[in-house]
Amino acid sequence: MRVLLAVLFLATGATAMGQTSDLFGSIKKTISGGKGGSSLSSEDIVGGLKQALTLGAQKSAERLSVTNGFLNDKAVEILMPPQALKVEKTLRDMGMGKLVDDAIASMNHAAEDASKSAAPIFVNAIKNMTVTDGVNILKGPDTAATAYLRHSATPELTKAYTPVVDSALQKTGATKYWKDVFDTYNKIPFVTKVDPDLSSYVTQKAINGIFYYVAQEEILIRKDPAAQVTDLLKKVFGGKS
Repeated sequence: MRVLLAVLFLATGATAMGQTSDLFGSIKKTISGGKGGSSLSSEDIVGGLKQALTLGAQKSAERLSVTNGFLNDKAVEILMPPQALKVEKTLRDMGMGKLVDDAIASMNHAAEDASKSAAPIFVNAIKNMTVTDGVNILKGPDTAATAYLRHSATPELTKAYTPVVDSALQKTGATKYWKDVFDTYNKIPFVTKVDPDLSSYVTQKAINGIFYYVAQEEILIRKDPAAQVTDLLKKVFGGKS
């Protein structure tokens, strides 16, 4: 009986050790990638993710900074803010739709103009990624890097992007059109006066537009070998499709 118990104990222990070995093997595989299964260093992981985000920011900025980049793209087009929808409806009902259309177009052109300067601002925000961030992102969903950047860098991006947007608002005449819309509306008898913060609104919508396409680029880089345009991107994301 004692011999039998000893044999069972040893067999159970061997099974447990085998399961533990498999577990560590799985963990090791989680932070390995690239062709041939070569292990990734922490520097590889962080460097590859930074490259992916940088490439995404640059491509997104280029896409949105073309003429009508925002205005002709329903995914990112900037419309009147929710608190101004009543203003828009009232003015359109009064035959002043062109006034509203001009304001909307000018906001979109301001975001488009500001996007020409967006890439360096986003790239600067990417620099703070840590090794822990990198490993978690690599194991995360297809837009984990974009979500990390949005969560960690939005205050910095907003601060840096606001003066760029303010300059674009003046350049494209958005400030004037915005003032015309709300001055006209606020002169209507018995209405509750409305005047949302134009700069804050357009800044946030412009940043959201960049993030939207950074996420699309991240998905593409993770899944499409043709989008893995550097050796490091191939090493980090190759085989993860």
